[in-house]
Amino acid sequence: MSDLPRKAVTRTAKLAALPLGFAGRTALGLGKRIGGRPAELIAAELQQRTAEQLFATLGQLKGGAMKLGQALSVFESALPEQIAGPYRAALTKLQDAAPPMPTSTVHAALEERLGPEWRELFEEFDDKPSAAASIGQVHRAVWHDGREVAVKVQYPGAGEALLSDLTQLGRFAKLLGPLVPGMDIKPLIKEMRDRVSEELDYGLEADAQAAHAREFTGDLDVMVPGVVHHGDQVLVTEWMDGVPLSEVIAGGTQEQRDRAGQLLARFLFSGVARTGLLHADPHPGNFRLLTSGAPDGPPEKWRLGVLDFGTVDRLPQGLPVEIGTALRLTLDGDAAAVHELLCDEGFVRPDRDLDPEAVLDYLLPIIEPARAEEFTFTRDWLRSQATRIADPRSPAYQLARQLNLPPAYLLIHRVTMSTIGVLCQLGATVRLREEMETWVPGFATPTADQDTTTA
Repeated sequence: MSDLPRKAVTRTAKLAALPLGFAGRTALGLGKRIGGRPAELIAAELQQRTAEQLFATLGQLKGGAMKLGQALSVFESALPEQIAGPYRAALTKLQDAAPPMPTSTVHAALEERLGPEWRELFEEFDDKPSAAASIGQVHRAVWHDGREVAVKVQYPGAGEALLSDLTQLGRFAKLLGPLVPGMDIKPLIKEMRDRVSEELDYGLEADAQAAHAREFTGDLDVMVPGVVHHGDQVLVTEWMDGVPLSEVIAGGTQEQRDRAGQLLARFLFSGVARTGLLHADPHPGNFRLLTSGAPDGPPEKWRLGVLDFGTVDRLPQGLPVEIGTALRLTLDGDAAAVHELLCDEGFVRPDRDLDPEAVLDYLLPIIEPARAEEFTFTRDWLRSQATRIADPRSPAYQLARQLNLPPAYLLIHRVTMSTIGVLCQLGATVRLREEMETWVPGFATPTADQDTTTA
């Protein structure tokens, strides 16, 4: 058994079979309809089979294929309910698990990267992986000083597989579009390709995680495991127990969901403000709820445990002040000022003549969660936004096609939308405005002193 299907021809063949499978099932469905079977039943069967094939393939291949699947999984809330059911189980399965590497491959990788005496670094090492992700898997162990640790081992050939997958997936990105209405998959794949080298560099990941661990030491709301050791394609960090966020999504109480959602929003905004680094992989598999040994205890005492800093956006000054300013001006209804700012930042190209009021009408429903003191994120709300933007007959669709997303904002946009997707999966009621006023530069209403100083 191969640890990772690395041969380009093998991976390409598996991925190329996906659009052929979609087409084949569509033709089969048409034949059944001609034979008299109900269209709704046929559609449900097609969606279920498509989901099973797509995400089984993405999970088995790991690499970029699985990475894309995990990125898409947080957006299942945007799917119409009659479609979401068949996809939901297949999508969310990718958030925590993937087929593991054989033990012999793990041992060979550790010997190559930590030296022939690698076992002396550990008092114990569990050969069974505790988690498997897109480019590496994690083993539980005990470090030589007695600390419980997580050992992240990169799959051999992960870099080659990652690039190959994303190149192939980019070729039929349009076919994946219906999975997430209102989202263009192609830029997402391109952005993933652009960050491959960072994702594969465990030294960069160690630096980013260590910076967060230092900043959040003793924090009452967020916990990040410290870095113990790192080498070429091996990363050892402190072990962190906790309830996976996916379990709260699947069966948590409303109180638990609300606490998890508030902590997630707090980390989204406070993390980048406090460290200058934006954690850029916010799918549920990267979060734990720390319950202080009492899972049934009061959720208000829970903390958010954060894992996987392989992809970060480096923002030394925090989120750009222009983001907070544009959001505040939009909520204030200042169409002219919003339009001018978006033009200055490149969201509106110089050759486009857009009506400022139309731009305001487009933005207001999207930033509705920041208007109220608290907002309940639901699948219905996200679905309505996706439908509004994806419907070619709607003014929102026509305007969205004329807007531009500058490269500097690509990752910020993806992280924000992914986090909103998770909040909708939780169905959490969150005081989002409070977090933004605290952590997002430019969002809070300027005081008289600030106005005077600025003037």
